[in-house]
Amino acid sequence: MRKVILFMLTTLDGFFEGPNQDLSWHNVDEEFNEFAIQQLDDLDMLFFGRMTYQGMESWWTTPMAIEDDPIVAGIMNSKPKVVFSTTLDAANWEHTRLVKENVAEAVTELKQAPGKDIAIFGSSDLTVSLMELGLVDELRILVNPVVLGAGKRLLAGIHDAPKLHLIDSRPFRNGNVLLRYEVVRS
Repeated sequence: MRKVILFMLTTLDGFFEGPNQDLSWHNVDEEFNEFAIQQLDDLDMLFFGRMTYQGMESWWTTPMAIEDDPIVAGIMNSKPKVVFSTTLDAANWEHTRLVKENVAEAVTELKQAPGKDIAIFGSSDLTVSLMELGLVDELRILVNPVVLGAGKRLLAGIHDAPKLHLIDSRPFRNGNVLLRYEVVRS
């Protein structure tokens, strides 16, 4: 069965987004880009909530993104994507399916399909919902050596928090640290 994996960049104080949706603090370099490409190659599908989907679509489909980062743009634009939203009327980014209801059924069906793992990029609210349904298998948290003091906290609002087991950690030369946690099922 395929795993659903969250990948999220956070600050040392636990924010995935600064005030006013600020992401300028992301600490990315060539080592991170190589990691990101390898991670994308190891996945078959991407999950997004509405806000992350709209942000990703508005960036990765632009000529600037394609020129600035052609490898990642090519992967992001060609990879199958699912956006979970009750408010969107359509998902127009190429290779995207919109799921408006029966989320647990849709995710379970996709997990049972043959193929590589599925990643949630961003989308903390979606991750919380799927975690509470027991549908997230792994968390990959890339901690940036930055303290913001304000913003949106990762996994805010979770009520039935699962136990986590550290399965790997990886320091990056720029000070980032990747933490990989398996979600432990009772």
